Amino acid sequence: QVTLEESGGGLVQAGGSLRLSCKVSLSTFNYYPMGWFRQAPGKEREFVASINHNSASTYYEDSVKGRFTISRDNHEKVVYLQMNSLEPEDTAIYYCNAVDMTRRGAAFTVWGQGTQVTVSA
Repeated sequence: QVTLEESGGGLVQAGGSLRLSCKVSLSTFNYYPMGWFRQAPGKEREFVASINHNSASTYYEDSVKGRFTISRDNHEKVVYLQMNSLEPEDTAIYYCNAVDMTRRGAAFTVWGQGTQVTVSA
């Protein structure tokens, strides 16, 4: 059974930065591409960024390219999302999950509690 624990969210002004972390308890963590998703109020959860199992490749949703950076520590089983130049449109609950790269969707049906990111104008 996998567990996902996100942290690092908060309230920040537009233009500010936050670094999100996701601790994953999964013995086979090192084999999975991982990613971040977000859900804004009244909207469906959407893909944000992914990183392959050995950090050799990353992929970003267009609106966050050049502002967000995803990384991972396979020894600690943690996934990070460095978010710079934050915009009010980035306000959402952020979740991590393994990624099904064929459709850039979540690989697991289990989700963590997420971490709230609020960007004020």
